Amino acid sequence: MQRNSMAPAWAGALVGWVSGGVALGTALLVAGFVRPEAFPVLAVADATIDLSPAPVVEFAKETFGFYDKPVLVGGVLVVLAGVAAAIGVLALRRLAYGFAGLAVFGVVGVLAVVTRPDSAGGLDALPTVVGVAAGAWALSWLVRRAAGERGHQAADVTDHGATDEEPRTGAEPAFDRRRLLTGVAGGAVVAGASALLGWQVGDRRTVSAARVRLALPTPATPAKPIPAGADFRISGLSPFITKNQDFYRIDTALIVPQVDPNDWTLRIHGMVDRPIEITYADLLKMPLTEADVTLTCVSNEVGGDLVGNARWLGVRMAEVLRQAGLQANADMLLSTSADGFTCGTPVDVVMDGRDALFAVAMNGEALPVAHGFPVRQVVPGLYGYVSATKWVVDLKVTRFDRDQAYWTPRGWSATGPVKTQSRIDVPTSGASLKAGRTTIAGVAWAQHTGIDAVEVRVDGGEWRQARLAEVPGPDTWRQWSLDWDATPGRHTIQVRATDAAGHTQTEQQAPPAPDGATGWHTLTVLVA
Repeated sequence: MQRNSMAPAWAGALVGWVSGGVALGTALLVAGFVRPEAFPVLAVADATIDLSPAPVVEFAKETFGFYDKPVLVGGVLVVLAGVAAAIGVLALRRLAYGFAGLAVFGVVGVLAVVTRPDSAGGLDALPTVVGVAAGAWALSWLVRRAAGERGHQAADVTDHGATDEEPRTGAEPAFDRRRLLTGVAGGAVVAGASALLGWQVGDRRTVSAARVRLALPTPATPAKPIPAGADFRISGLSPFITKNQDFYRIDTALIVPQVDPNDWTLRIHGMVDRPIEITYADLLKMPLTEADVTLTCVSNEVGGDLVGNARWLGVRMAEVLRQAGLQANADMLLSTSADGFTCGTPVDVVMDGRDALFAVAMNGEALPVAHGFPVRQVVPGLYGYVSATKWVVDLKVTRFDRDQAYWTPRGWSATGPVKTQSRIDVPTSGASLKAGRTTIAGVAWAQHTGIDAVEVRVDGGEWRQARLAEVPGPDTWRQWSLDWDATPGRHTIQVRATDAAGHTQTEQQAPPAPDGATGWHTLTVLVA
């Protein structure tokens, strides 16, 4: 077996890192041809989420917010880098040890990809297998380069039957720094090029082109025109309609699922009289409804930005469910995303006449891929984790006492109705203002109930009624504003909203878990 006990530890680390890079770059390239979800690093990270205790998952969400998934993938790569360095050090002592280490991680990667809910089976294992093979070749090549010319001669003797306990009969391989470093440089180029090409191939295989080519049908039920007074157009105030690129994104997908609309189907089964499957073409032939709806994430802190308003186009979920024939005692819709995420939605909410949609478009264009293309759910009045399944492909009609969705066993409420909330957008927390007349403005929401009043107070004084913008209905947020004569000093501003049912926000502070944050949004400004 190839052996070089004279090489320093840093040389082994370089060998391991470059070999690991070749393995991952190759795996990413092959995954680009197979499907991006088959990349083993993403599969391992995804499995880590599923296997982690609920408190750990919640800590990551609260600590890293939008960046929780990149941080997790980065953590997996850091661990792999440490293991790769150890494999390289061991491989310079005996190449078989390095092969064994690669084999172990190959098994872990294969298990991770083939056990994902959306796995394609053996085909998904191909990127890992080919990547490990490429990594093993790179490892062997770099070990031989590190051994130099004398190492090749020694290997001819030591590769035939010698063991660790047997005396060596050839010359101990010398460490060749120059040959190793040139090999490392070449290997790094190969690893980087294959990774870059893998991303490019994967991008070409996405559904973006199919999305752009889609011609959206005209809605049978258009949305009401947005009132002229719906947007105050105040600098810094959230616009009434949130642009697609600015709309918040929260989901469990480490990589955005790429679902070809030509292959998409929605299966509806469970407690129904007639299980059905609907294709994308079938869906577009149904009467489409257009509606302005604000969506909110249950993880949104008081004053947070995990909320947005858009104009959606889709088929009413109630109409589709009536085709299947709902059974009387069903009370839950367990929807499943293409990436395996599940969501539990109360049946009565979907069937009560509100604009609960299987949405196909957002703000006048086909759904962005990151927001659920080709089809997602939009249900006014419920937090997204119990209603807004992206890339939805399966709907099981069931009961809450029989099934649980993804977040429920992790400690979150099963039904998730949206709580009345308000937020100050202008001025921002900690802002320095000039004395005199200034504007305080923001948004408030209570989806499918509506906002009736917003009040503002400064430094714990009397509550003052804010001016409210117009809205097309109860399912969107509502802008508000108030003129304030600011005096020099440090001031605390608070806001609270009252919904159309007469419920006023509570002052009591509560975190997002288990059913949404509460409290008054409060900020401090300095007036000079």
